Amino acid sequence: MTEVIKIKIGNAQLAVERSGKGKAIVFLHAGVADKRMWNHQVAEFKDSHFVVSYDRRGFGETTAVDEVFSHIEDLREVLDQLGISTASIVGCSQGGRIAIDFTLAYPQRVTALALLAPAISGAPAPESFPAEIQAQLEALGEAEDANDLPRVNRIESNLWLDGPTSIAGRVTNPIRALFLDMNEVALRTPKLTQEIEPLSAYKRLPNLLIPTLIIWGALDFPHVKERCQYLVDTIPMAEGKEIAGTAHLLNLEQPEIINRLLRAFLS
Repeated sequence: MTEVIKIKIGNAQLAVERSGKGKAIVFLHAGVADKRMWNHQVAEFKDSHFVVSYDRRGFGETTAVDEVFSHIEDLREVLDQLGISTASIVGCSQGGRIAIDFTLAYPQRVTALALLAPAISGAPAPESFPAEIQAQLEALGEAEDANDLPRVNRIESNLWLDGPTSIAGRVTNPIRALFLDMNEVALRTPKLTQEIEPLSAYKRLPNLLIPTLIIWGALDFPHVKERCQYLVDTIPMAEGKEIAGTAHLLNLEQPEIINRLLRAFLS
């Protein structure tokens, strides 16, 4: 049975979905999504594992006030309150960044790490973008300055769902409708300004001494693909896989492929 509970951390109430029994897997969503992005993975693994996904502060069904907080410590508190001593962690994009940061902070609590197009704390910013991508980023900035949230959502769906060099609308419903709904919730939620910034992970990646899988899409941002290859080259026990014809949110586009890769890796 799958159930959603609320876990209180400070003045926040985190919406946490849990299901199944067995070894724990925790799924951490991207910064343009919420826990619903993992529906296919929850369905795949709940018969063999204890599966957890949750909405971070600022996303989905979680409620929070603007107070000092840490995504790393929120994750630790979720594990503690669910009685999970160790887990495999799967993170996408910003969820991948948090997975890396948490593993560096609490290595004894992570048995395996699977990262889908992850961000990396402390990674150098891209020096430039190709002209077609730069134009979209400038349009996004204009929409943000105008507080035109529907336009922001459309542009971000093109960048992150279709891929920054793909035709807008490449990915269709129901995936597109889910993205737009998840991201709209995040865009309309008041911003939190007091996150404790984690230590840079970029130069500490050789300290990740656990099995690690990195997956990225061939249609993603160039700098994201470069960072993923850097992870493969730098983490001692890492393996990598690029998925053709897929952008940033790989498990939404190719759930069967991602489930198969995760199943093989985690077993």
